[in-house]
Amino acid sequence: MENKLYVGNLAYSVRDDSLQQEMSAFGSVMSAKVMMDRDTGRSKGFGFVEMGSAEEAQAAIRGLHGKTVDGRALVVNLARPKG
Repeated sequence: MENKLYVGNLAYSVRDDSLQQEMSAFGSVMSAKVMMDRDTGRSKGFGFVEMGSAEEAQAAIRGLHGKTVDGRALVVNLARPKG
């Protein structure tokens, strides 16, 4: 779980590929998924990214948490398990 990240406060224009591209500056990205509203097809403004290692995940947190992207300050931290 140490390599899975929650990324919040995303611009509604962000999609899986652009999220993956942003995160790839910090290491290998295993998966990147922006959560979409099932009814409207619009982004919910957050997503989850799985990095290649815990070290890469920490680098992404240090590099992106609070960084302004598309006019919005990103929230990046370790994803919490469901439940």
